[in-house]
Amino acid sequence: MPLLSLDKACLAFGDVALLDHAELVLEPGEKVSLIGRNGAGKSSLLRVLAGGGTLDDGQVWRQPGLRIAYVAQEPDFDLGRDVFATVADGIGDAARLIAEYHRCTLALTQGEEGALDRLAELQHQLEAGDGWTLHHKVEQVIDRLKLDGAALVSSLSGGGIKRVALARALASDPDLLLLDEPTNHLDITAIGWLEELIKAFRGGVMVITHDRTFMDAVSTRIVELDRGRLSSFPGSFSAYLQRKAEMLEMEAKSNAEFDKVLAQEEVWIRKGVEARRTRNEGRVRRLEALRRERSERRDRMGDVNFKLESGDRSGQLIAELEGVGKYFDTPDGGQRWVIREFSARLLRGDRIGLIGPNGAGKTTLLKLILGELEADVGSIKCGTKQQIAYFDQFRTALDPELPLTEVISPGSDFVEIGGTKKHVIGYLEDFLFAPQRARSPVKSLSGGERNRLLLARLFARPANILVLDEPTNDLDIETLELLEQLLQEFKGTLFVVSHDRAFLDNVVTQTIVAEGEGIWREYAGGYQDWLRVSRAQMADSAAKARAAASQPAAAAAKETAKEAVKDVAKPAAKAGVKLSFNEKRELEALPGKIKALESEQSSLQQQLANPDIYRERAAEIPVMNKRLEDIDEELLTLLERWEALEARSA
Repeated sequence: MPLLSLDKACLAFGDVALLDHAELVLEPGEKVSLIGRNGAGKSSLLRVLAGGGTLDDGQVWRQPGLRIAYVAQEPDFDLGRDVFATVADGIGDAARLIAEYHRCTLALTQGEEGALDRLAELQHQLEAGDGWTLHHKVEQVIDRLKLDGAALVSSLSGGGIKRVALARALASDPDLLLLDEPTNHLDITAIGWLEELIKAFRGGVMVITHDRTFMDAVSTRIVELDRGRLSSFPGSFSAYLQRKAEMLEMEAKSNAEFDKVLAQEEVWIRKGVEARRTRNEGRVRRLEALRRERSERRDRMGDVNFKLESGDRSGQLIAELEGVGKYFDTPDGGQRWVIREFSARLLRGDRIGLIGPNGAGKTTLLKLILGELEADVGSIKCGTKQQIAYFDQFRTALDPELPLTEVISPGSDFVEIGGTKKHVIGYLEDFLFAPQRARSPVKSLSGGERNRLLLARLFARPANILVLDEPTNDLDIETLELLEQLLQEFKGTLFVVSHDRAFLDNVVTQTIVAEGEGIWREYAGGYQDWLRVSRAQMADSAAKARAAASQPAAAAAKETAKEAVKDVAKPAAKAGVKLSFNEKRELEALPGKIKALESEQSSLQQQLANPDIYRERAAEIPVMNKRLEDIDEELLTLLERWEALEARSA
């Protein structure tokens, strides 16, 4: 039985049809990625499915008793409470008792008066309503998502708050999980963790995301919302791309044929009076039907017209860092080093991606490179003729009260691009902002539209160094691909801070990666190149450690075996005991068994030394390591038995 279905759903925002007789069926266990252009209505659809919105027409059917958990783009809960109480809200009516019990437990440890009596009262209420099971469930979810239950939600980073929202949803033990842009504000490690969580989740999942690598990892189906209709594409995002390209080509051919027929009919109907006297009334009705069909056809929205004006060429050297270190004072009077002994020489035209967890110091390193911050240790030499343009992930450059035109060109109706003046409304149209919205305030825009506006503002100014801090958040896939193309053609120097792995692979030529404890290292290539090299290094280190650990154990085992052989061989020689028939057969078979195990051992070691396995078959790695340990033990046992039997037969 489906979890839910959508039947002839209609939903409009003003005169724009977000859903136009849309159909959808979601089955148990499916992992569906919902994609579509910014403003297409994806978030509105998700709210309707969650029960937080209503359709203008059509029907939503939900399986009786279906438990749905919805995680919005931005937190929809009070940030001033602690993590435990916030997560406990996910279980419903019992949340207040559980949160109060947790608070009283903490109060008791601090010696608060009256806490013990209140704790006993709450304990009785929890026992009466099966609250202990729910309390344990909340603790399990908090532990699973590696959260501190006593911490205030407001003290957490954006990624931490996103984890709390997910924990709150999972605490209700839902059958269906609806996630709206869950990867925003998560670093690459956290995105990988979320991928595993979704793949292991037993219920159904529908997620709005533009992270292409994420979709390839978790999706069993792609559903696209395009011009009010929902289209389904089984399989991963890569499979969707191929199928979608074929569909668009077929649609273009069909529309071209339709327009050709319509044009012919229009020419016929406009002939002179004499021709119209003998016209075919059926043909006239057909023309009227064609006109209606053409007027109802919703064409695909145009593409964003990105044009980036490079400023004057900067000097050949962008920055040279030698043994650079930077620290910040901690509340306890200590020091936290975010950068230690980092050296690099960065040149004009480099395309650099910065990779690291939230709080690792990516922004600090950027400011050091660009000369906006002084190092505590080491030296920095900055280049000349640098024109820097920033893209800020928090959109602090956008005043929510200003109209769009003032954001792009303050005090003027024109913007100069490449030496040519262009009207600001026409320029905004290049970024898919309709003329009637040009005077609207920034606060009326969606997250994706604000990012487009910030890009429009950024590209209206000449620059030879671009600094993009999380530029992919909220951008739809087509805009992402166009941005990638623009950046590939950019002649200046590029710095990108991003957790979008596909974006990094498509744009950067080198990466600077945080490796913990303030250590940063430079690698050639994009994200996948760094991942391949780092995993190969990890596999090599693990193999060396395993070999070093196994050598003393193997030597000790061999010595034990030799002693055992001596002990067995001496009495056997005195007594003149011969091997039995079964023992002789066992002795003959032992070399073959040992050879087979050694061959399997060698094959496993070769596979683990190949970095591709960590990307393509990561789930098999623990099993293979366990098998290697078992083989070591089996080999030692067989060798001991072989030596013992050989000694007796001698």
